[in-house]
Amino acid sequence: MRYVSARGEARSADFEGALFSGYAPDGGLFVLQEIPTLDYNTLRTWSAFSYPELVKELSSLFISSELIPRKELNDLIDSAFRRFRHNHVVHLARLKDGLNVLELWHGVTYAFKDLSLSCTGQFLQYFLKKRKQHITILVGTAGDTGSSAIESVRGENNMDIFVLLPKGLCSQLQELQMTTVIEENVHVFIADGNSDEIDESIKELFADADFARQHNLMSLNSINWSRIMVQIAHYFYAYFQCTPSMDMTPLPAVEIVVPTGGGGNITAGYIAQKMGLPIRLVAVVNKNNDSMHRAIQHGDFSFSGSVKPTLASAMDIQEPYNMERILWLLSDCDGSLIKTLMEQFYTSKHLTLSEEVQRKLSEALSSCSASDEDIVQAMRCCWEDNHYLLCPHSAVAVHYHYQQLDCHVSNRPRWCLAPASAAKFPDAVLRVKLVPEVPPNIQALKAMETRSTTLRREDDWAKTLRDRIEAIAMRRHT
Repeated sequence: MRYVSARGEARSADFEGALFSGYAPDGGLFVLQEIPTLDYNTLRTWSAFSYPELVKELSSLFISSELIPRKELNDLIDSAFRRFRHNHVVHLARLKDGLNVLELWHGVTYAFKDLSLSCTGQFLQYFLKKRKQHITILVGTAGDTGSSAIESVRGENNMDIFVLLPKGLCSQLQELQMTTVIEENVHVFIADGNSDEIDESIKELFADADFARQHNLMSLNSINWSRIMVQIAHYFYAYFQCTPSMDMTPLPAVEIVVPTGGGGNITAGYIAQKMGLPIRLVAVVNKNNDSMHRAIQHGDFSFSGSVKPTLASAMDIQEPYNMERILWLLSDCDGSLIKTLMEQFYTSKHLTLSEEVQRKLSEALSSCSASDEDIVQAMRCCWEDNHYLLCPHSAVAVHYHYQQLDCHVSNRPRWCLAPASAAKFPDAVLRVKLVPEVPPNIQALKAMETRSTTLRREDDWAKTLRDRIEAIAMRRHT
């Protein structure tokens, strides 16, 4: 299996090359050169698999056995999921009125990103031990990515991780999950800005090819293909748990509702769809930061001013960078077109999709948006109906479900993906006038020592990062 840049100007790479690069050399995102399609018999066989077994099967399609032999691949994935609290790794909650919630948050940090990043951390160590090499990881986070990335590599002496988070825009517990990790290889920066501004500084360092090569820079944001690959398993598992029958021809469709920020999760769902899984995807965004929703509905892929804070803080993103992958898939893998579109978008912060591309996009994905009021209402209704607490991001998806019930639209089976535990967002729970349920290990964070570096708005963030990375490299070599 080979990977190419969505912008068409870089040489192809194997999984190892895509894993360590993050961005392709031409600035694009790595995509599969060819998406495998699964026949009915394969889907029927896979329908009996557990979540970890599905991750193993999917990973074996995308990672050649010459790179990681199958037995070793299985062992890496088993190691990745060893710290998860739930026996099945993920959990299915079947609630009233056809509300089905797939809990993806039973990892160390209580967020769905633990699933892909725990595996990615194992893949990195596997290759680094062979390479005898040190890498520098840069991560921008709107909330959950940072802590999951830290947990996947903390304490490792062949990696340093630099995490940038926006001041005051994560929940207190999200921030503490990062700043309380006092390890020599973990460096946390709190920036006086938003997540899109943080991404700009990180991109500046990756754009310096000599610096990136000297320090072996890589990213664990969802620009990294490994993240997308593991997340494909969510959709197969949800489908097999929800489909009324695997004996029908054609197989029945299942609707999967995806809270969407940077677009990595919905991209994984679209790839699952392209592989032959009969799912209907709904991308749900928050109303204040809705560039993907506007692109799907009207072909308007553009910024709408600055990022606006919402209850669903991890989704406060106006630049869903994985749209690059989705547009590449929709455009019949036309790298030159994607290069032109992405350069226009990043230069002007505005892009009007052609009628043909917008039509294909709206056929592949549906979308809706939710306000803070919608989130609060969904959290309240779910509690009143089921005594079940939702995090605000999960509530964005559940809002869509309640909207469909109110309109008496569609009786097809539906799953809502739940990306985080409500325990991480006690302020949002209190706003609904409910009592937060915070586990002792999360509560204990408030009494722990913290460590971080402040990036003021007037600072040159890229230069500060560059100087710190070079200083740590010098110390390592003395």
